[in-house]
Amino acid sequence: MSFIEIENNAAIPMQQIPVLDYTGFYEEVGRLLHNEHCHCVNYYALPEQQGLRLICCIANDQAHSVGVASSIISLTDKPVIKSLSQVHTCMHIFEREIHERYGVGFEGHPWLKPVRFPFDRVDDVSKMADYPFYGISSHELHEVGVGPIHAGIIEPGHFRFICHGEKVLHLEIHLGYQHRGVEKLMLEKENFLSASVLAESIAGDTVVGHNSACCQVLEALGGIPVTHNMQIARTVAAELERIAMHTADLSALCTDVAFQLGSAVLQGLRTIIINTFMAWCGNRFARKLIRVGYEPYPVNKDIVAVILQNLDNYEKRYCEVVDKMFDMPSVLARFEQTGVVSEAQTRLIGAVGMAARTAGIPRDIRQSHPYSFYKNLNHKPVLLHSGDVKARAKIRDLEIRQSLKYIREMLAHCNISGESNNPVPAYKLQPSGFAISLTEGWRGEICHCAVTDNTGKLAHYKIKEASLHNWMALALAVRNNEISDFPVCNKSFNLSYCGYDL
Repeated sequence: MSFIEIENNAAIPMQQIPVLDYTGFYEEVGRLLHNEHCHCVNYYALPEQQGLRLICCIANDQAHSVGVASSIISLTDKPVIKSLSQVHTCMHIFEREIHERYGVGFEGHPWLKPVRFPFDRVDDVSKMADYPFYGISSHELHEVGVGPIHAGIIEPGHFRFICHGEKVLHLEIHLGYQHRGVEKLMLEKENFLSASVLAESIAGDTVVGHNSACCQVLEALGGIPVTHNMQIARTVAAELERIAMHTADLSALCTDVAFQLGSAVLQGLRTIIINTFMAWCGNRFARKLIRVGYEPYPVNKDIVAVILQNLDNYEKRYCEVVDKMFDMPSVLARFEQTGVVSEAQTRLIGAVGMAARTAGIPRDIRQSHPYSFYKNLNHKPVLLHSGDVKARAKIRDLEIRQSLKYIREMLAHCNISGESNNPVPAYKLQPSGFAISLTEGWRGEICHCAVTDNTGKLAHYKIKEASLHNWMALALAVRNNEISDFPVCNKSFNLSYCGYDL
């Protein structure tokens, strides 16, 4: 057996993960990636006494399963192995990270550059100031550097444009300025509560998405049951987070194209949604709402009334202003055919979430690997095909309307008892186990993987945010566009700096 097939939010003994020689591993991973229904959700390295264990997780969206396989390589004499990226470009970012962390060479890799400059990189002499940007020598071209210090309230990142006049020929995005060591910190947490609190800080705009994945990994490893109402509450929270962030992004897009009415109204409407979280759990970004194995803030009659009232208050004004936005020639002139990423490019780089769905690729964990109450919703991803700024704006609109419907439907199925519950006892995690959890954050796919040692203590924790794939989509989107279109292209993706820079 080359891969073991497991379900989302499942835990298995590490010994059940097949260990292949690297040649067999390379061939099997490549074979699966040739299937259009398969994509890599995580690929990373785990130090072991024998050397370095490579673990690859391939999701099959049609079979609703995740295939997991591994290969052990020696770390002596700076090993060099054949690169998957020379055939499957989507693997480039994973191999770059393994190279940076452990010094493994990947023969034939087209772009073997640092990813984050983490504190535990093998080459601690390398410096961010020496990052090897791609360059073109020509008197007709010029470079434009943006960041890492930005004028607005944005996190650090450097964008290096190569332009011919006002036209962008190439953009290289360099991140990694605030590596926080989140994965290492996760191993130091002594209880479920502290792990969950840390997960809420992975990306401040995706508290529900990341915390749900963290809780689900620990629940799988601990065999901890999740009740019907907990599943509904988590799914309602995920859709509220989706509405809030999509609304904020539509407001930002309106700002960039000088539609000030839309900017102001939508920013106010976002406040209604995040204030719903405040009424529910005392925090506008849903911190404290989700915990391992229990509900600190169960859904009661009063909370249901607040949620439904706020959605009614939000929806009428939202539809009015957004319908106007998509009917304005001045807005459409800036959105249509700007920042196009084709379906072929999207598949090539392994884009996920909205970035994939706006190019006609139905990549959505809520459908392909459903979790919590999504198993009962019969979710159908919103698909568009133009791959431009308009599509990335319109998909937010359509998903907001879909989320409003879902939340009302779920609350109708909720058993409103109003009873509080208590934290779970000190469950022991499965010793020498492996677990994976996939959630669909508002940007796209989130993956958390955990490995325990023979005592049941976390030995390795790996996080992947959708932005890890999708920053390359932004770099492709601006090609052959005017450099003045970069802000609206950037806002149309609104990718995460801190979710990438773990």
